[in-house]
Amino acid sequence: MLNVKCLISNVKRLTPLQTMKEEENKEIRVRPMSKMELAMLYAPNLTPQGAVNRLIDWIRHNPELTESLLRTGYRKSQKLLTSLQVRIIFDYLGEP
Repeated sequence: MLNVKCLISNVKRLTPLQTMKEEENKEIRVRPMSKMELAMLYAPNLTPQGAVNRLIDWIRHNPELTESLLRTGYRKSQKLLTSLQVRIIFDYLGEP
């Protein structure tokens, strides 16, 4: 029979601060994602629309970033970014 107390005592217990630090250390995987999802990674304390507006402003005010994205077929109205577009944004803005 499975000893539940033994299992529970072996579970790693994290304080909220340790959990936050582990979350911070997670690497963000380059993959297709919505513009809103990416924007929220950069500005988690803003509303989703506010974060998207900020990301769009950053792209618009960086001519080199804008040009690199346009070469991939990027349109400012697109909702889903390709993994290549996400990688380019990370290269110019840094990973969130």
